Amino acid sequence: MSYSIIDGKAISAQIKEECKQQVLAYKEKGIEICLAVIQVGADPASSVYVNNKKKACEFCGMKSLSYELPEETTEDELLALIHKLNDDPSVNGILVQLPLPKHIDEDLVIRTIDPKKDVDGFHTQSVGALCIGQPGFVSCTPAGIIQLLKRSGIEIAGKECVVIGRSNIVGKPMALLLLRENGTVTVCHSRTKDLKEVTKRADILIVAIGKPKFITSDYVKEGAVVIDVGIHRNENNKLCGDVDFDDVAEKTSAITPVPGGVGPMTIAMLMHNCVASYELQN
Repeated sequence: MSYSIIDGKAISAQIKEECKQQVLAYKEKGIEICLAVIQVGADPASSVYVNNKKKACEFCGMKSLSYELPEETTEDELLALIHKLNDDPSVNGILVQLPLPKHIDEDLVIRTIDPKKDVDGFHTQSVGALCIGQPGFVSCTPAGIIQLLKRSGIEIAGKECVVIGRSNIVGKPMALLLLRENGTVTVCHSRTKDLKEVTKRADILIVAIGKPKFITSDYVKEGAVVIDVGIHRNENNKLCGDVDFDDVAEKTSAITPVPGGVGPMTIAMLMHNCVASYELQN
């Protein structure tokens, strides 16, 4: 069966280009959009992400403020900085790079960010708004997956959608977004019985399980669309996802690669949320 590759690089570039035009239109009215990024400690993976976010801001013409705090920063110091940024009208979005050092309560930090500046979409108020269909920020990875599907001409309404994984950052918001698009949604997780039986019903299968190459062709229905959220390094240090791409691809109608699928969309949607933050605040 011939399948198409869903190109996250191309679609994310499209979205960033749209953001760039919107930012330009704001600049012509004398409005500057600004994202503040806070990183505590020097986790190498986090540093890469933070750097990519700065580059994306630069590309879109947004201002970015960067706070690189030492590992031993106290919780109180971090909360004080967030309060200061909450109160600063020139800052539109606040992003705290996770994970945080062990001595800092992540939930408390997320709850401290003003929901109107919560461009990551992790605040309980943002998640609650998503649950009941009110406007608010949506977590960037699931929002990016919806854009991948829509911009690839894949219909969600009426389709059997199966999400593997129930994390607060991907699985749960993903299920809610698919429902909002009128998909019929099943969420699977580590306690699901007969996982293969459930995933084989999926017209659209979204995999965020956190296990390299876990999903093989016997989990997938002929002609399904498969979206792979995982990112790992294999024994040869090459990037791979939660889906065994070489085994699964032939059976699908469309599939995302790793890298170059879901990954680039996360930052594109962050830029989208930053532009939207100005509208939400004003």
